[in-house]
Amino acid sequence: MIRFENLIAASAGRTKIMACVSSAGDAELSRNILEKGTDGVVIDVKDARSVKNIAESAKKMSGLGLIPVKVTAIKNIQTGDRVCIDTCSTMIPGEGMLIGSQSSCLFLVQSESEENGYVAARPFRVNAGAVHAYIMMPDGKTRYLSELGAGDDVLIVNRDGTAKVGSIGRCKNELRPMVIVSVTHNKNEYTTVLQNAETVKLVTPNGSVSVSELKKGDEVLVLLGDGGRHFGMAVKEKIKES
Repeated sequence: MIRFENLIAASAGRTKIMACVSSAGDAELSRNILEKGTDGVVIDVKDARSVKNIAESAKKMSGLGLIPVKVTAIKNIQTGDRVCIDTCSTMIPGEGMLIGSQSSCLFLVQSESEENGYVAARPFRVNAGAVHAYIMMPDGKTRYLSELGAGDDVLIVNRDGTAKVGSIGRCKNELRPMVIVSVTHNKNEYTTVLQNAETVKLVTPNGSVSVSELKKGDEVLVLLGDGGRHFGMAVKEKIKES
């Protein structure tokens, strides 16, 4: 990495720098060197399947099709175990993680990157929601929030659908009052469960809104999919999650 850092700094954009990689992880690492990354990668593998896997990984990271959906209900529920994900990265307003109670609809939950009158901003943190919830991972699979821990990679997503990979430094599981948020799209209802706190925000097309101020008719950004997961992998089955 040091050699690439020196080359990128010395070239100052005057020449193209390519990295030779043999895995999707190496390809992602090369794209983040000195934030700018290399201009591209040369794939050094022995079989075509590996080339396809690396290409698919790059495709997943290039842009996610987030869409706005309307909130239909917000309801306070009992206290529950919620997970805070503290990363080794600093996020900005509009950035967060894709989380939801159904794998077919993941809500963009914003990082605590905006200050408010209660606590200081914590831009490294996403107050992600209840332990049962799914979270989208960098490989396109989902995991439960309860499974995450220090050292795991996590997908950080922006309002425009661009994504990057961060690392978890710590997960905090604490008992907190919860709220369930319901949305609809094409007559299908989806939900997510979040901590009921002013600092917990969902990303909207033009900003963000705290769950404490969320109301029926508001629009929030989600990632919709076919749904149905087996050990985090998408499967073609008749699965109904409600």
